[in-house]
Amino acid sequence: MSNKTAQAERLRQRFALYDTNGDGRVERGDLEAEARRIVEAFGEKENSPKARALLDAYPKMWDYMMEEAGLDAGQALTVEEFVRIADAQMLSRGQVGFSTVLRPSIRAMVDLCDVDGDGEVDPQEFRKWLGAIGGDRIDADEAFRQVDTDNSGRLSVDELVAAVGKYHAGELDAPLLGV
Repeated sequence: MSNKTAQAERLRQRFALYDTNGDGRVERGDLEAEARRIVEAFGEKENSPKARALLDAYPKMWDYMMEEAGLDAGQALTVEEFVRIADAQMLSRGQVGFSTVLRPSIRAMVDLCDVDGDGEVDPQEFRKWLGAIGGDRIDADEAFRQVDTDNSGRLSVDELVAAVGKYHAGELDAPLLGV
């Protein structure tokens, strides 16, 4: 499978996860629903600072992408539109694109699962992360090894942003966001 084919397929998978109501369209409310599901999976109360950060980050990511695409934030996207916009704003811009679009959401996820408060994710916290996003079919230990590029035994926000970018670019097989 070529990188372009892998990239498009992984974006379609991401679309399917965002399409929380299964109507074949993704809209801002779908991202809000996914964020709520993740917060619930962590057992966090929606009004806690950690939960609020994630609940705010997901719709802000949507708003940013829609604004950059010249679209209204209230508009829904088909899978084809989503793939085109995500490709233009993230894949085509490389790590800069992924960092710009995803860093706030990944930072909020790290904070949500960071039990010991060190700002990084250890293997046990990472397993909790994968469980919360529905990554039951992912080998957590292998994914952790692939993402831990500095071999510190902890995952930084930078490592996680880079890994998500590499995954969606077809360069890494550790799906960290549930696909």
